[in-house]
Amino acid sequence: MTDEQTQVFDALVLAFEEGRALPVAERWRPLEAAHVLGQSRLSLHWRSHVLMLRFALELRDWPEALGQALRLALVPPGHLLGRLPAGNIGRATVHALRPMAPQPELEALLGEARRSVRDRQRGVSA
Repeated sequence: MTDEQTQVFDALVLAFEEGRALPVAERWRPLEAAHVLGQSRLSLHWRSHVLMLRFALELRDWPEALGQALRLALVPPGHLLGRLPAGNIGRATVHALRPMAPQPELEALLGEARRSVRDRQRGVSA
């Protein structure tokens, strides 16, 4: 059984995948929330940047793709050195080492994903 953090991360990734009809700016939100949630664990942090890189390539957003490639290179040393800026959304539009205050939209997405996972664990249908 996977732990709750991974299940919430996966719920956010699913929200991203199911949001194909949404405007691009809204599609980024679940990935940003997944980054905020997962950056404390190497495997989830890495996955969040791989997903962001794939999305940037799909969009042909070359500055974002380059920024994601750079962030992927920074993930292992960041974990080794303990240099992980809390709350950072992981996008190339923000400095890679800048801590960020929680954004209300992302907090709401995280809350929804957590409730969904907990409801599923209790056997409550959504």
